Amino acid sequence: QVTLVESGGGVVHPGGSLRLSCVASGSIIKINTMAWYCQVQGKERELVASVRSDGTTKYQDSVKGRFTIARDNAKNATYLQLNNVKREDTGVYYCNVDLWQSDSELQFIPAIYWGQGTQVIVSS
Repeated sequence: QVTLVESGGGVVHPGGSLRLSCVASGSIIKINTMAWYCQVQGKERELVASVRSDGTTKYQDSVKGRFTIARDNAKNATYLQLNNVKREDTGVYYCNVDLWQSDSELQFIPAIYWGQGTQVIVSS
């Protein structure tokens, strides 16, 4: 089993900054893509940013130039730096990890995990 633990959410003023963290732990063999999604109440989760194992990043158009995704492979962690935040960035941010894990028989199994979500509120 694998567990994702997120941290770093909170209340921030428009134009301010925030850093989200997500750490994966458990029977991890290899992590492929790590990503952050945002969900606003009443709407579906949307991809905000992702980073592949080779370091290739992808961003939603609305956050390009403001948000930065990074990963630390040694710590099985991913981070999302939010700069110059806007009110429309408000939502619950979820970490998403695509990985290979091992089971009790040491078989390699592909799996996708979600973090518990961390609330970001942009308000003056």
